[in-house]
Amino acid sequence: MLNVKEIEAIIPHRHPFLLIDTIEDYEPGVFAIGYKCVTFREDFFKGHFPSEPVMPGVLTIEALAQVGAVAILSKEENKGKIAYFGAINKCKFKGKVLPGDKLRLETRIIKQKGPVGIGEAVASVDGKVVASAELTFMISAK
Repeated sequence: MLNVKEIEAIIPHRHPFLLIDTIEDYEPGVFAIGYKCVTFREDFFKGHFPSEPVMPGVLTIEALAQVGAVAILSKEENKGKIAYFGAINKCKFKGKVLPGDKLRLETRIIKQKGPVGIGEAVASVDGKVVASAELTFMISAK
């Protein structure tokens, strides 16, 4: 299990844009499973939406990408590098993420050739899928 400080040692994201609280399990270059405990105090709830707070879907996808970045940037040869978005494909939103939810984030690296790779990503709350996507990443040369 990785805490926030250990996650920050792997990926460059910082508060308020670090969207994962813990990594429950991971294997470098293969997969990572993390969590975001969504609180009512998240800055985005002030405007999305004041009468019905919902975590923006794009931030759910970003959280999945950050979990994937933990998986890929924890490989020895990628330490200190940055993983950038290359594409988002097959993205589907199937439910809302609300204040109080514990968002489970799982990204599996299914393909990599050189600095480019693809991850299959699934976000869920209480066992129900709320979002899924195929995420293409590019690793910086640094």
